[in-house]
Amino acid sequence: MDDLVKMMEETGLPFAYDHFEEGEAPEPPFVCYLLPQSNHFSADGRVYLKLTEVHIELYTDCKDLSAEQKVEAVLDKHGIFYEKSEVWIESEKLYEVLYSFEMEV
Repeated sequence: MDDLVKMMEETGLPFAYDHFEEGEAPEPPFVCYLLPQSNHFSADGRVYLKLTEVHIELYTDCKDLSAEQKVEAVLDKHGIFYEKSEVWIESEKLYEVLYSFEMEV
């Protein structure tokens, strides 16, 4: 988890785990990250390798390639293979760019 926090710091973007408190969210762009589930690898009936799924959610009020490049540069620097998707959240008037990957715990 410490490695993930360090990576978030490297982006230079404001970030929080899961969400910012009500009224505390900074102006976009900002990042929320969370660990929605594990995907451990087993061998001989034991957990051999502890993996967790990581979601990095980049929120912007308009398409922001610069912010995306900041996040992607950090992931690339650390050799992380990620999947990327994007959605417009009408109720929040924000774009969410989601980066999903697995990381050893």
